[in-house]
Amino acid sequence: MKLSVSFAFLCFYTVMVWVNAADRIVRVRLESCPGCKLNRLSEVKAFVYEDFPNYENAEFKKIHGASPVLLFLNEADEIVEKHSLEHLSRKKCNELLTERGFTTRKNKEL
Repeated sequence: MKLSVSFAFLCFYTVMVWVNAADRIVRVRLESCPGCKLNRLSEVKAFVYEDFPNYENAEFKKIHGASPVLLFLNEADEIVEKHSLEHLSRKKCNELLTERGFTTRKNKEL
């Protein structure tokens, strides 16, 4: 009886660790057209070219014609969250990253 309870707990714990790891955000990728769409979104363009490059574990993937989106990824590079940036302010774009634990290189040096 004691052995089966211990085994059941071990199985449950293993599954919970695996599930939590699958949902844990470890990096972010910004996908966007490098110019045409961003030229109409001045706040987002400022975020993409001035703020985003300063974040740790952040990658900018240029896709011609694509609307700007942030993809929050887990260890397996699977999308955990996806956020369109088209209707967001520069401040809100930065908040999306900081609320999920991303830090800038400048903050890390302090």
